[in-house]
Amino acid sequence: MLIKKADDIRPSEITPENVYLNRRKFLAGLGLTGAAAAIAIEEAARPARAATGEQIPGIVKSPFSTTEKVTPMKDVTHYNNYYEFSVEKEEPAQLAEKFKTRPWTVTIDGAVSKKQVLDVDSIIKFAPAEERIYRHRCVEAWSIVVPWVGFSLSELIKRADPLGKAKFVDFTTIFDPRDMPGQKRDVLDWPYVEGLRMDEAMHPLALLCFGMYGQELPNQDGAPLRIVIPWKYGFKSAKAIVRIRFTEKQPMNTWNRSAPNEYGFYANVNPDVDHPRWSQKKERRLGEFFKRPTLMFNGYDQVASLYSGMDLKKNF
Repeated sequence: MLIKKADDIRPSEITPENVYLNRRKFLAGLGLTGAAAAIAIEEAARPARAATGEQIPGIVKSPFSTTEKVTPMKDVTHYNNYYEFSVEKEEPAQLAEKFKTRPWTVTIDGAVSKKQVLDVDSIIKFAPAEERIYRHRCVEAWSIVVPWVGFSLSELIKRADPLGKAKFVDFTTIFDPRDMPGQKRDVLDWPYVEGLRMDEAMHPLALLCFGMYGQELPNQDGAPLRIVIPWKYGFKSAKAIVRIRFTEKQPMNTWNRSAPNEYGFYANVNPDVDHPRWSQKKERRLGEFFKRPTLMFNGYDQVASLYSGMDLKKNF
């Protein structure tokens, strides 16, 4: 198998090796390439489905926002890494269209004094909705700028009242293979789990997110509740969360378990740490042709102190 390493490799061509090997079990021949292209063309001709989402009232502009040009909503809602639905980035928008996000509860447990099961709509009311325009960098060397809507993850954490021994927090995505067709395949070990160190989760940049572009989150972008960690690669921002658990030990997150040599626990955006099969020194903004240099911590220097003294090549 020929692995491309050229600097001009297209993001849509990049698939983790273990995913590629599993996909061979269910992708039927080379004809899918043409089919996937046809889907992309068809989607481009349609209005963005997310435009029908409910508007979120009373949104406050956040001082954490970047002033960079926002990526068009249609691009963000029709090019998605969401393996619970499909490994093809153009397919989740259609496959997730009828995914049910109500009723929906989130279990909070582990090393906390206030274990609880909360309705998602009660969580959304914890704090005023903020619009935060964040850069979002994916490990496959493409990026977006999105006006996410939510509030600091720390607001929820404080209400759970973690015990002193709680050093990490992990997030579990819903397991629903009936409505998430990608979970019927052994591409990853389901359900999807991600984790953060407690000080990372408490950092004000870490966002508990329930909307984008002033509207409720579209299904294909993680509805009804996700996190957004803008200084880390996109796979750290868990979607469709049903459980938040506080632990003493570092959790084993899904991608680190699947391919530990390629996806570390920290996943901080670091141009000096290449993926084994491609460089991370440059990125292509979705919808743009030319690449731009990748910024350390995705440009969010506010978090640098969290990793003082750490070897960020070893702890990648």
